[in-house]
Formats: sequence, C-alpha cells, structure tokens
Amino acid sequence: MKAFLPILTSTILAFSAATADAKDLIRVAGNFAIEHSSSLAMGVFKTELEKLSNGEIEVNIFPAQQLGGAAENVQAVKLGAIELMWVGTAYLTRTVPELEVIGLPFQFETREEAFSIVDGPVGAALDGKMAAEGMTSMGYMELGFRQLTNNVKPIKEIEDIAGLKIRLQPNETHLATFRKLGANPVAMDVKELYSAMEQGVIDGQENPFAIINVAGYPEVQKYVSNTGHFFDFISVVANEKWFSGLDAAKQNMITDAMHTAVSFQRELAAKQDAEALDKLTAAGMTYTAVSPELAAKLRELTSSVAVETKSRLDAELVTLLDAETAK
Repeated sequence: MKAFLPILTSTILAFSAATADAKDLIRVAGNFAIEHSSSLAMGVFKTELEKLSNGEIEVNIFPAQQLGGAAENVQAVKLGAIELMWVGTAYLTRTVPELEVIGLPFQFETREEAFSIVDGPVGAALDGKMAAEGMTSMGYMELGFRQLTNNVKPIKEIEDIAGLKIRLQPNETHLATFRKLGANPVAMDVKELYSAMEQGVIDGQENPFAIINVAGYPEVQKYVSNTGHFFDFISVVANEKWFSGLDAAKQNMITDAMHTAVSFQRELAAKQDAEALDKLTAAGMTYTAVSPELAAKLRELTSSVAVETKSRLDAELVTLLDAETAK
C-alpha cells in the first residue's frame, strides 16, 4: 500500500486540473490491451453516455495500464482517485473474498451458464458484498475460459504440468488449483507478466486465447493447450461514494450506457475467442489439444478445491450458488 501511495498521489495531481467537478468527468482505467473486446466496449460506453447526457458527462478511457496495473486500479477506485475501472474479477478477491465463489475450477461448461449465475441472485448478492467495501458493481464482462501456455513442453499428460512455474492472478482458489496439479504457481500482476516470460523468470501463464493473442504472448511462449480450467469474468466497478453522490438521472444514464457496453463486449468476446486460437498457431505457437483422459484427470485432481473454497466463504452465499447452479 505504501508503494502505491506515490502512484495514487501523482494520479490525483495529474488530473486535478482537468475538471472542477468530478461528477461531470468519469475517468475509466483498465489493464487490457487496446484491441481487447473489453477496451473496445469502454469506447462504446463513452459514446453512449456522452450521447445520453447531451455532452454533460465526459468520459476519459485509459486502457493498457495507462493508470497503473490491475492491483493499483483496484486501490485507486476504492479510494476515489479514479471513478471507474474494468478489471479481471480475480483482482478483487483479496478485497471481496466472496467473489471466489464464481471462480472455481471447471465450474462452468458454457459461457451462457456462467452469465446466468452472475446476472442472477448470486451476482446481486456479490454486488452487496462489493458495496460494503466501497465499490459499486456495474456489470460483468467476459474474460473467458482460461488456457495454459508454457515454454517447456507440450501438455499431453498430467505429469507435464508438474514443476512448471506458472503465473496466476492473485486469487487463492486459482493458486490452490495449480498446486493440486503439481505446478509451482506464482501470483503476479499482469503488468509484469510479459517481461517475466521473456526473461525466463516463469515458465508459463494461463489466460483466454484472445488475451494470449492481443497481449503478444506468442512472442515469448511456445506451447498452448485448451485446458479451460476456469471461466473468468471482468468486473466493471465504480467508486461507491462517487456513484451514490450522483443524481438519479445521471446514475440511470451511466447504468444504461454500461448495459449497452457489456452486451456489446460479451458478443464480441465470444467472436474473438473463436478466432484467437488460429491466430496463435499462425504466430508460431504449438497447440496440443487436451484429451478426454487428461481433462478427466484435471477435474479429479482439483475437485477438492471447490469444497475447500466454499468452506471458508459465506454459507448463505454458497447455498444460493448451489441452488442456482442446480437449476
């Protein structure tokens, strides 16, 4: 936190002269590449909101870590230095541990199933948990099914994962999952990831195909497999004090514009994901499909992680999740 404060201070100073009334200027921070579907969706949000407000609200978008990494953006929004952000949900789990309930290994078989959970009562309950931490949830975009890459060997058997030093997001459930697989997982902010792979500090990472592509990871990774071990979300989050201080009309305009942006992103993300694997192999990566036998083994070895995670989370929330999942 101490290391973050100088960054936070400089961020505030950099923008202090930009507006006399922060309610009329929304600064939106993200760590995703400019070409990623979520960054493009934020452009949709800007266009929609400025149109709905007849120019009374200005939106400035800062993708690609322009205002710091994911962890820094979380703190900036919590403290009110930035009004809004879009960030991988895993980066919020250390502030709101209950979010781990939607990040369990092999939890969802389809994106439709995943969104039915976050768009329903479970998502509403999680929104309440986030509000208690000073953050207003504005919706969930798709990050997608996470896939494993590395620089050591193709993943054909479970033994091929053993000992690999794999970067993961700072999420306890994700880390525990890869320990069960015999890997050596390392929590690392995404801003450090490319150089860590380039320098051989880590062997690999896991991300959706589209992220692997737009982030340029084929330049520093050789092998990719369709492990699909987690389905991951992108949370769009506002500073609660700022948002609740707006009048109802502005709140409704922001909510409506974000709904349009989230719908746009989900559709585009599915399209980008379907096209990305071909782009990875064209860029020189070696693709090894996960066999049914390996998929079964991955599920078997990680089955206890969901049980362990649920045991330390709010029992009422877990019961709600199980009921919704069973529908």
